[in-house]
Amino acid sequence: MANRDGFEEFVAVRSPSLLRTAYLLTRDWALAEDLLQTSLARAWSAWARIGDNPEAYVRKIIYNTYASWWRRRWNGEEPTAEMPELAAHRDDLAQVDDRERVWQALGKLPKRQRTVLVLRFFEDLSEAETAELLECSPGTIKSQTSRALAKLRLDVSLLPEGASR
Repeated sequence: MANRDGFEEFVAVRSPSLLRTAYLLTRDWALAEDLLQTSLARAWSAWARIGDNPEAYVRKIIYNTYASWWRRRWNGEEPTAEMPELAAHRDDLAQVDDRERVWQALGKLPKRQRTVLVLRFFEDLSEAETAELLECSPGTIKSQTSRALAKLRLDVSLLPEGASR
C-alpha cells in the first residue's frame, strides 16, 4: 500500500466515515474537515510505513490531532442571559428536538468523556479498541464511560417533558 493510488483509493472510500468521526469529536463541520485534512496529510507522509490496517492508523492520527488541538485551544463556555427553552409541545419534529437535546448534552461533557462516548457508541468500538486508540487502560475507558453516562442521566434537558428531579 505504499503507492499513491492506494492512498487515493483509501481517501475516496473511507473519507465519509472518517469525516463523521471528526465531526462527532469537534461538533463543527469546518473544524472536522480541517481535522480530517490535517490527519490525511500526516497519513500521506507515513503511507509507506502504514501496515494492513490503514483506517485504524488514520483514526489514531485523527484522535491525536484532535487531542493536541484541545490542549492548545480553550473552547470555553459562552455565557448567555437566558437559558435555552425546551420544546413547548411535541410534534412531528420530536425526534429532531430529542437529537438536538442529546447533542447539546454531549457538548457539555468534558472532551475526554465525549471522545470516549463517540468512539464507544457512535463508532461502535469495543472497550479494548477504544483503550488502544486512546493509549489508556480498558478500566479508564470504563470509568470515563460511566462518568459521562452519569452526567447525561443528571442533565435535566434530557428529561421527558413534564418530568422533574
